[in-house]
Amino acid sequence: MSYTPDGLDEGIIALLREDGRMSARDIAKALDSSSSTVRKRIRSMERAGIMRVVAVTDFAAAGFDLLLAIGIEVENRNAEAVGRELAELPEVFSVNLTTGPNDLEILVAAQSFEQLATFLHEEVSQVDGIGRLTPALTVEVYKYQSEFVPQL
Repeated sequence: MSYTPDGLDEGIIALLREDGRMSARDIAKALDSSSSTVRKRIRSMERAGIMRVVAVTDFAAAGFDLLLAIGIEVENRNAEAVGRELAELPEVFSVNLTTGPNDLEILVAAQSFEQLATFLHEEVSQVDGIGRLTPALTVEVYKYQSEFVPQL
């Protein structure tokens, strides 16, 4: 289904980013539209795969004080298979197949250095094919925008 979003669609998305529970009536009022139009637009954008309304947790608010980007060099195994296995670990919230010196990059959240050590030494070390880890501890987050999508 082809769908070309317009200014009203962008306004709906912007308001839902601020408050995913905002009612169609409140969105319509803020955008000078009708609630039936807003509901139709939301359904159309969802069907077209342009947007979906989901709950997103804030890892820091949930007590995860450590955020790491870990570069991984894969040896003697397909990088995609290693990535899929790493994606199953609950501490990992992003797995990316990359180019450059690392085959994969994962983003990991941990509540403590003890939990991080357990994750690295007991869980990651059990994944076959990991040759080298290059962990980078985040010291400051300037932007974390889980709902980011390029301008429509």
